[in-house]
Amino acid sequence: MKFSFIHAEKAKFPVAALCRVLEVTRQGYYAFAKRPASARASNDAILRERVRTVHEESHRRYGSPRILRQLHRDGVKVGKRRVENAMRSMGLAARIPRRFRVTTAANPKHMVEPNVLARDFTATRPDQRWVTDITYVWTDEGWCYLAVILDLFSRAVVGWALDTTISTSLPLAALDMAVRRRRPSSGLLHHSDRGCQYTSADYRNALAELGVTVSMSRKGNCWDNAVAESFFATLKTELVHPQRWTDRIELRLAVFEYIESFYNRRRLHSSIGYKTPAEVESAYDNAPANAA
Repeated sequence: MKFSFIHAEKAKFPVAALCRVLEVTRQGYYAFAKRPASARASNDAILRERVRTVHEESHRRYGSPRILRQLHRDGVKVGKRRVENAMRSMGLAARIPRRFRVTTAANPKHMVEPNVLARDFTATRPDQRWVTDITYVWTDEGWCYLAVILDLFSRAVVGWALDTTISTSLPLAALDMAVRRRRPSSGLLHHSDRGCQYTSADYRNALAELGVTVSMSRKGNCWDNAVAESFFATLKTELVHPQRWTDRIELRLAVFEYIESFYNRRRLHSSIGYKTPAEVESAYDNAPANAA
């Protein structure tokens, strides 16, 4: 144990000083250092390298549960405790979420719709149920606002828009992206909070043209739109909070990479069995019942 500690710390402190503090001889340490590593030590070193690679590829967003799942997907047979120990030995950890606040501003003059979704965040096919919301991000140029639309079947972000204003044009741009991408058929349910952007005449008219069922959260019930709230908490933990943003362009490029490259295609989601949204939708499209 003492020799292992010296071996790990010799880059920071002189070997002679370490041996003196730990009351061992330098000859004993050098004899230890010349011995070949045990099979267990070699396996641990390989595992640490694999763990570090997965952690880095997730941009240091993954904790031990997702790293464990990714290792299993890569064919590595390892248990939860060994992954946790490997991360601890290297000082690796997932990013810690910060608290977020609700910024919904309702207009009492606008009509609202009942909560048809009723906290049933499940779906049996893509484009059956969409949820949407708006959040804020501070940059050196001022506030930016992000609107997203998520598909409850796969948890994929199907539409998003970023701007410096929080007018109705923002969620309309996200809706336009989602519709152009997905071409939803009849039977789509669209759920939002009671923010004035979603209750405005322009947004309601756009939904009416699509022929969708409109659902809205109850007043003061942020959990009625928990999936969208959870997405924003994840986005801010994994992308927004760890760094300072200079302007809207830098933020837009980062949000594009996060959503389109990482979140939709590579991030393992616990709510869908530690699969990616792309995998869930691909499995649905290739199922025999849907292949025709």
